[in-house]
This record gives sequence, C-alpha cells and structure tokens, in this order.
Amino acid sequence: MIRYKLFFIIFLFVSACSSIPKNTADSCSIFSERYLWYKHAKKSEQKWGTPIYLQLAIIKMESDFDWLARPQRRKIFKVIPYRRPSSSFGYSQAVKGTWKQYKDETGNKLATRTRFKDSVDFIGWYTNKTEKILKISKKDAFGQYIAYHEGWGNYKNYKQKQKVILLAKKVENQSNKYKDQLAKCSKSLTTRKYIIF
Repeated sequence: MIRYKLFFIIFLFVSACSSIPKNTADSCSIFSERYLWYKHAKKSEQKWGTPIYLQLAIIKMESDFDWLARPQRRKIFKVIPYRRPSSSFGYSQAVKGTWKQYKDETGNKLATRTRFKDSVDFIGWYTNKTEKILKISKKDAFGQYIAYHEGWGNYKNYKQKQKVILLAKKVENQSNKYKDQLAKCSKSLTTRKYIIF
C-alpha cells in the first residue's frame, strides 16, 4: 500500500512538472501555473542577459512547451514511417551536437533537454553566443530566432528562406506580447514567496 502511495505521489509530481500549461500564449498564465519556471527563466536572464520574454517566445515556437516534442518522422511513399529530419528534442528543440557543446562549455553535465530549467539556460547560452558571434542584440527577437533556427554558420543565407523569415516574425510578435504581459504581472511574480510546480 505504501509503495502505491509513493508511486502516486511521484506520478503527480512528474505530471505537474512536465504537463503543458493551459495557455501557452500568455506568459502570466504560464508562470501562474508554473511559478518555478519563472524562477528558472529569471535566473537565466540574470546569468546570460537574455530577456524572459525572448526565452518564452523561442520555446513557444519550437515546442509550444511540450517537453517531449520532436520533429515528425519522414514517410516513405507517404505511408511508411522513416527517420526524423533532425535530432531536435525537448522544450528548446536543441539538436544533439549543439546540446553537447552547451554541456561542455557550461559544465552542466547533467542537463537534459526535457527539463525546463536546463532548456532556458541553454537558450540563454545560445543567444549570448549569437550576440558575440553575429552582433545580434538579445533584445532583437527576429534576428536571434533566425540564428537559433539556422545556426550561426547559416545565418547569412536567411534572406533566401521566406519560411524562416515568417517564423522569425511570429517569434518577434509573440516576444512583444509576452513582454507586454510580463510588464503587468512581473511585480506579483517577484513578490511571491511560495512555489507552484
């Protein structure tokens, strides 16, 4: 009986930590449900200088806050499941190679792509390197997302990719919305003393 109760408690904890927030388009709603996420995003902002609203906008576009998100498999003859187009996975949709680079450079050896805390730290690290390599401000959501999506080496070719430009504009718009929303609730988030997973 004790074993079942323990399993149930663990199940509830994992579900609470990993389930998708009800309204992913509203930053205040997200942090109302997941206050610990706010603490992690704030810590990443303080560490890397990447605004919380940009962190959220990138995650919104990449995975819509689905911790197990990954690209759909390609299909042979439109029916038979085949390989996935990339190794993107988790909240940030980081690929294996870049995730390894992040872990090596930060020393965060236990980081996983399915943990929100690690994902926002990764985004902070990535956008910080983008600013250093490409001179794109961390407040420039449009430019930062293109570099995030295309990679530092392929950034210069983005004007030939209309689809990427459209995605970056969506991220920019969402980033502005999150920014406006946070301006209304950041005071209450900062003064909260309790934690909701």
